[in-house]
Amino acid sequence: MQVMILAGGLNAEREVSLRSGRRVAEALRAARPDWDIVERDVDAALLGALAADAPDCVVPLLHGSAGEDGALRDVLECLGLPYVGSRPAACRLAFDKPIAKTLVRRAGASTPESVALPHATFRELGAPGVMAALEAGIGLPLVVKPARGGSALGVSVVRAHEELPAAMMGAFAYGDAALLERFVTGTEVAIGVVETSEGPVALPAVEICADGGFYDYAARYTAGTTEFHVPARLDPAVAQAAADVALLAHATLGLRDWSRSDFIVDADGTPWFLEVNVAPGMTETSLVPQALTAAGLDMGQQMAALVDRATARV
Repeated sequence: MQVMILAGGLNAEREVSLRSGRRVAEALRAARPDWDIVERDVDAALLGALAADAPDCVVPLLHGSAGEDGALRDVLECLGLPYVGSRPAACRLAFDKPIAKTLVRRAGASTPESVALPHATFRELGAPGVMAALEAGIGLPLVVKPARGGSALGVSVVRAHEELPAAMMGAFAYGDAALLERFVTGTEVAIGVVETSEGPVALPAVEICADGGFYDYAARYTAGTTEFHVPARLDPAVAQAAADVALLAHATLGLRDWSRSDFIVDADGTPWFLEVNVAPGMTETSLVPQALTAAGLDMGQQMAALVDRATARV
């Protein structure tokens, strides 16, 4: 059995992806020493390599648009290669935060009020007028983030009027549309979902306590800058409610194998759905590996089980 770990790419999340790929490759080698685990970057030579020596299964661990917008998985399906993770159409739904929020809200979950704003609208209607309307409609504080993307790149919390222009430009630096979302005060948690022979299972919630109060890129991937509590320090009923929403998002968007949903749980115990990730980070500081450990699951064995599921689908 040859398993190819795809990681890297050329976008802003390249280094995180490479770290995820190395960690999963090491875990798989430890769990299945009889398998041939190959780590591969994504470049112009990849398709030739796949054609010359097709692996039995591919594990896409590219973050951001390179691995989460469905395009790479479209190519893998055209080549007839089994892979771990969601199919292309589901990836596109999940990767577009405004669409994912809309669909999950329609399914019954709570999600903060938000507005998706393309850069063209911001420019054509005039920045001052648009920002005034946004402040009046959503209010401050609010969160500004790229409508598509991950790792908290381009994400800002805006607490004052004068901070909004820079936040908008920061989001537009990572995409042509921004999502402006009402800021919800509460406990930040992430819940992974993995599929088993008995169906999707929610992992223990991971509570995130960033030193600076904001779980940005540095807080996510710099060891020691964020404190985690697994399982999260939530009332059991609240933790179950959040897990139910994570499972709801996974099912509503048609996701497969695994996912990770992010929430803010407010003082009343309401879990507010923020977004879902189809290629969760698997680095030393990432959330899903911590949740697997808390659940008593070995990461290598769990990834091997997902590989087995993928190859059985052929």
